[in-house]
Amino acid sequence: MNRPRPAGRTRHPAVALLLAALLLTAAAAPPAAAADTVDAIRDRQWGLLALRAEEAWGTTQGDGVTVAVLDTGVDDTHPDLAGQVLGGADLIGMGAGRGDRAWARHGTAMAGIIAGHGHGANRSQGVLGIAPQAKILPVRVILEEGDPGRAKARESKGGALAEGIRWAADHGADVISMSLGDDSESAHHEAAEDEAVQYALAKGVVVVASAGNSGKQGDPVSYPAAYPGVIAVAAVDRRGRKAAFSTRNWYATVSAPGVDVVIADPDRSYYEGWGTSAAAAFVSGSVALVKAAHPGLSPAQVKKLLEDTASDTPPGGRDDSRGHGMADPVAAIQAAEGLRPERPVPSPVAAGRPYFGPGPEPARAPGRGDRFAAVGAAAAGVALLALALVLARRPRRPGSG
Repeated sequence: MNRPRPAGRTRHPAVALLLAALLLTAAAAPPAAAADTVDAIRDRQWGLLALRAEEAWGTTQGDGVTVAVLDTGVDDTHPDLAGQVLGGADLIGMGAGRGDRAWARHGTAMAGIIAGHGHGANRSQGVLGIAPQAKILPVRVILEEGDPGRAKARESKGGALAEGIRWAADHGADVISMSLGDDSESAHHEAAEDEAVQYALAKGVVVVASAGNSGKQGDPVSYPAAYPGVIAVAAVDRRGRKAAFSTRNWYATVSAPGVDVVIADPDRSYYEGWGTSAAAAFVSGSVALVKAAHPGLSPAQVKKLLEDTASDTPPGGRDDSRGHGMADPVAAIQAAEGLRPERPVPSPVAAGRPYFGPGPEPARAPGRGDRFAAVGAAAAGVALLALALVLARRPRRPGSG
């Protein structure tokens, strides 16, 4: 793996945003150069251009929407996120803490992609997120790869993701962003996680997850991306091509930038990373824009909007590499103008007429004649049984049967 370098000094991908491991690499790096201004950082944020962020900001910047970042924690003191991070939850309760190198690197990077607002004069320094006025609700559900408590947490906190989804849904999240997943050989459907996702969807919360970083390892299924109702995001490069590492699978909904993405780090440096983690964060921010413009839309409506309005659609309308194409928040916001908001879960409506018919005639109580008939049938049955026993006892002749 390449060592990370400040984004102000190199354009090479340096940090692996690995899906299963959720790491940002723990190797140290010098502080970013003082020239980390709009020219050094903003010009490299090609993802904002690809997603037409400035055009979307003419309508909304995500104000009033809360995005829960289920990850390794978020540094709420980072200058690019100051004032945007709400009080969250730590569902791991062990491992590295604030100030340690192995704390909140991945989560902070994802939060910056979603809701970074820059800093300095006219906010010209640092990173801008796709929804810079959205709020971040941090929920710590996993530890960084370099965290000394990671092994123990994996053994004792296996239910943290399901718990985190429910916690976020109960504490004001409009969107749940999960730049994480399990696509290892032991990965499998977890009923508790699936049920938590359905719980969130039923409360009107849009759920987003990264599709996986195993495009060179056979494209295994990744969870939670594969759970029903989740917006699963694949990664593309600057030319809109599927990133080589991005998992190709049936559940891909849309794609987003995932190569050479500028990310903020708690050490106050900026790095360039790659992964479907970054792509999922971009789409989570895009959903925040849609929800801010059209707050009443259900998760199913938002997902279909992203599918129907995606740009650079593959032949046939969809494929497993890029889903329905590149997410386009501007087109989604515009298309939503003609939609009537729906309830997250359809309300039951009484049928206008019987669907299965009136059913069988009710059985009448047996009369006296019926009782005599039943007694006679029983007596006949006993007689037949006796005859069968007599025949069974007769000796069989050689060659018979």
